[in-house]
Amino acid sequence: MHGRFVARSAVLTLPTADLPAQVRAALAEDIGSGDVTAALVPPDQRVLGTVRCREAAVLCGSAWATEAFRQLDPLVTLTWLAQDGDTLTADQEFLRISGPARAVLTGERTALNFLQTLSATATAARQYVDAVAGTGCEILDTRKTLPGLRSAQKYATRCGGARNHRMGLYDMVLIKENHIVAAGSIAAAVETARRTAIGIPVEVEVETLAEFELALAAGADVIMLDELSLADMREAVSRNRAAGRAAKLEASGNVSMQTVRAIAETGVDFISIGGITKHVRAVDLSMRLTFRS
Repeated sequence: MHGRFVARSAVLTLPTADLPAQVRAALAEDIGSGDVTAALVPPDQRVLGTVRCREAAVLCGSAWATEAFRQLDPLVTLTWLAQDGDTLTADQEFLRISGPARAVLTGERTALNFLQTLSATATAARQYVDAVAGTGCEILDTRKTLPGLRSAQKYATRCGGARNHRMGLYDMVLIKENHIVAAGSIAAAVETARRTAIGIPVEVEVETLAEFELALAAGADVIMLDELSLADMREAVSRNRAAGRAAKLEASGNVSMQTVRAIAETGVDFISIGGITKHVRAVDLSMRLTFRS
């Protein structure tokens, strides 16, 4: 194998370089020139609050919620009763909040938006991970993320127990149909990638077993089996084993909770699922506040 491909670790390392800017942008689009409704609240009014999850979910986004209130007013105090990656049950209280009422009211929606979106991503990832448990196959995310929240959703994927595929266009070569046409062949595309992206893993997407053979012969580090039948996936796994496991095999396309287990049982190394990050259904959260003088 010319390069080494390892799916990025599921270790829960926060994207600290991006996080403050993501929160700053979210607050700016919500507050604009000022929160004219919070201005109705007396400046010395204080508040206590709790946040509950109304459905079973995997928690994610605590650092974004914390940062939202920190940027608004450092006097707001958050007490977390669960951590990112923890499974929450329906109606479970997982956060207590106290501090100046104006800041809490202003930051409420931004904080909950991050929590409900990132928890949704983590929850979807966990469901797929649980569905393939025991097969040895790992679930990967994709680049189909919400604009501006790439690192946040990639972190949420890890909170759900899945792993990250490439972070962007810069850290892995992924040769698809149009690249192959432009280069002239799979072999030519891989050869050029080896010269122009030295040391970076090279993956080739294939749609038939014939293309699979070409990618294997070209020395691709990873071969993506795009919408192949289960029988063809099993055949690709068999041929790859006969070649000494020359490449890692990734299945992609038309993956659902109904099909993912059968795909994993073909013997592929990875299954990439765009729906983890793009088919997000926000987790239902509720914040309740009590005002104190």
